[in-house]
Amino acid sequence: MSQTASPAASTEPLTPDICVVGHGPGGLAVATAAALFGARTVLIRHDGSELSPNEGARGQALRAAAGQARAMADAVPFGIAEDAGQVDYGRIRAHLDRVAARSATNDSDERLTALGILVLKGDARFQNRHQLAVGESVVRARRFVIATGSLPAQLSVPGLADLPYLTEDNVFDLAKRPDRLTVLGETAAAVELAQAMRALGSEVALIAREGLLPDEDQEAVGVLRRGLLGNGVTLHEGRPILRAESHRQRPRLVLGGDITIDGTHLLVASGRKPNIATLELDLAGVRSDDTGVIVDASLRTANRRIYAIGACAGGATAGMASSHAAQHQAGLVLRNALFRLPVRFRPEQVPRTVHGRPELASVGLGEAQARVQGAIRVLRLPYAESGLAQAERQAEGLIKLMTDSKGTILGVVIAGARAAELIAPWVLAVQKRMNVRDMAGLIAPSQSLSEISQRAALSFQAPLAAKPGIRRLIGFLRRFG
Repeated sequence: MSQTASPAASTEPLTPDICVVGHGPGGLAVATAAALFGARTVLIRHDGSELSPNEGARGQALRAAAGQARAMADAVPFGIAEDAGQVDYGRIRAHLDRVAARSATNDSDERLTALGILVLKGDARFQNRHQLAVGESVVRARRFVIATGSLPAQLSVPGLADLPYLTEDNVFDLAKRPDRLTVLGETAAAVELAQAMRALGSEVALIAREGLLPDEDQEAVGVLRRGLLGNGVTLHEGRPILRAESHRQRPRLVLGGDITIDGTHLLVASGRKPNIATLELDLAGVRSDDTGVIVDASLRTANRRIYAIGACAGGATAGMASSHAAQHQAGLVLRNALFRLPVRFRPEQVPRTVHGRPELASVGLGEAQARVQGAIRVLRLPYAESGLAQAERQAEGLIKLMTDSKGTILGVVIAGARAAELIAPWVLAVQKRMNVRDMAGLIAPSQSLSEISQRAALSFQAPLAAKPGIRRLIGFLRRFG
């Protein structure tokens, strides 16, 4: 199996060890690792599937460009004269394409074929519990992995279907920067794209009818909210959308309270739905619902030969749509499918990130979830305690730790500069059920933001200083010199 095939290239059933349906980050991780272990592997590039890694790179590239624009604007308070440069969106588009093209080398048919993977292109559909078809080709694999990702969800707003609008998938194809962009959504993607386009010079209105990031820690979300407003994004939260309409051939949204939002472009980023409609899962004995393909904690479906990972998976993994979650699930599937090792996916051990300005990152249980388990302690430390954060004028933010009464770390939320980097050691701490005292013993580099994590952990021991018994012990030991 060392060649790329079209759907009509094979008339006899293919019998690989693993057949992966979908070419997003999780699907590629399963296929490439399985091939490296010597397993016969088929990868089906499912039409309209989840963004491939090179497409995800466009979002990173856009945020990077926005970061450079902000750096120029933020230089003035440091005493550096503001450069009167203009944003050239054509060159930004070229930057996005260049980054995506470089990333695409890891996703190319040539590389996959060189690894021994047979690539089929087309829509896959199951025929029974043991095989699926791609065009005229039939695949009868020992194990199947569904990794078809997700598609933008459609909103039930009167008049919206009659308007042209952008989604988080195709917004990167714009040839010109929007003059006035209306972003509809309360998701991480909505926040990220709203802030990026504002930094690049667009006037942006963000409409979060269910409130900003409703599933995240609201104390931390408050930090992002202030960042959005400080960046000049107009924010409307908690208002119903009465209708969408065209006004002078441009999109208009009418909100409750007689608020009218006009823009030159409309971007809908209010969530996604699993991309599984064409798979004929019923014929394979696989159950699904609105959250996706129903899997258990081992990522298996009701058909024990079939797994599902990433944004198309529901059940025990519902809501875990990030690429790093999909890649983690890919590793678990390989351990179980190739080596028969027992695995268990634990959503609370997967970090969640919002790449806004400032960033938000969390892992483990939130405060409300932790309180359900019993008595907890909540430790907070503001970014303002960091000398580096003050020096860089990024002192807006906090780190928040949830522990049980003995100090076992239950969850961590960080809202502030470079939160996605700072969360990494806390992910390990939650996975290993470490005690906060272990993190307090961390030797953090001086003049770094990582000192915030150490100081937050040290605050767990602060109440000890006020205990009379501790003070008597210190007084007693003082007698010995």
